[in-house]
Amino acid sequence: MRVADTIRLGVVMDPIGAINPAKDSSLAMLLEAQARGMDLHYFEQNDLRRRNGEALGSSRRVRVTDSRERWFELGARADLRLASLDVILMRKDPPFDTEYVYTTYILERAAQEGSLVLNRPASLRDINEKAFTAWFPQCCPDTLITRSMADMRAFLAEHGHIVVKPLHGMGGRSIFVVRQGDRNANVIFETLTEYDTRHAVAQRYIPEIRQVDKLILLVDGEPPDHVLARVPAEDDNRGNLVMGAAPEVRPLSARDRWIAGQVGPVLRERGVLFAGIDVIGDYLTEINVTSPTGIRELKKYGGTDLAARFLDVIEARLRARQR
Repeated sequence: MRVADTIRLGVVMDPIGAINPAKDSSLAMLLEAQARGMDLHYFEQNDLRRRNGEALGSSRRVRVTDSRERWFELGARADLRLASLDVILMRKDPPFDTEYVYTTYILERAAQEGSLVLNRPASLRDINEKAFTAWFPQCCPDTLITRSMADMRAFLAEHGHIVVKPLHGMGGRSIFVVRQGDRNANVIFETLTEYDTRHAVAQRYIPEIRQVDKLILLVDGEPPDHVLARVPAEDDNRGNLVMGAAPEVRPLSARDRWIAGQVGPVLRERGVLFAGIDVIGDYLTEINVTSPTGIRELKKYGGTDLAARFLDVIEARLRARQR
C-alpha cells in the first residue's frame, strides 16, 4: 500500500447482479470497505488473465448500496495490473473445479507481485472444505473419504446411520442421510462415487442436526462470541440457509470455542483470514475457506459486525507491510 493513498481493493466474485443482497457476505465486505473510503474494483473470472507471467485484469469500479432493489453500480471497464491493487478478495463460490484452480494461479502471481490476496490462493487449493477436517480428527465424528462403494457399505453397516456427500459440493447439495436397510443405499453410493471412480465423504450421523447446525465464522483465526445457528426445516435434514434452514444467533459454547481454538491458528498460519467452520452437536464437520457466508445474518440477529472486524484485519496487514 502506498502511504497516504486510498486503499485499492479488488474483489473476484460471481456476477454481482445475481446475488441475494440481503444475505451476501461479499456485499457486506464491500459496503464496509466503501464506508472506509476504499477504491473498489470488481472482477468476474472472465476478467482475469496472465500474460508473460504478469497477472492482469479488466476492472470495473463498483459502488454498492445496502438495498434489495439496486445494490450496485458498475463503471466502465479498464485494464490494470492486479498487483496495482493493495488487496484482492477471492470470493468466487464453488464448485471448486479446474477453472477455479486456474484462477488461483493468476491470483497467486498477483500476490507474488505485491497484492495482499485473501484468502491465500495456495491455501484455497490445498484446503478442501470437507477433506481438510482430517487435519483435526480430535474434533470430528468418524469420517470416511473413499471412492469405494464397498467401503461405504461397510461404514454404513458399522454405524447404522450415516451422512454421505460429494467432496466438491456446497450449500447442502447432494447430501444424503442413509440408514442400514435403506434400499436406496447402493444407488446413492453408486451416484456419489460414480461407480468407484470419484471420492466422496461418509460421516457418522449426528442426531443433533435435527436441532441445529452451527456456523462459526473465524476472522484471522478468532471466533466471535456468537455462532450462527441454522435450524433445519421440518421436512429436511440439511442445516443450510439456502435449503430453508432458519437462522438464529446463539452464544459460543465451551466446546465450540475449543474447536475454533484447534482450527483457527492453523488457518491463520496458512493465510486464511476469513473462514467458516460447521459444527453439529460437539463435532466439526466442514471447514469453509472459499466464500463463507453468514456475515449479514450474524449482524442482523446478534449485532456482531464481522465485516468491520475483517476490514480491520486487512488494514492492519497493509500497515504492517509499510514498516
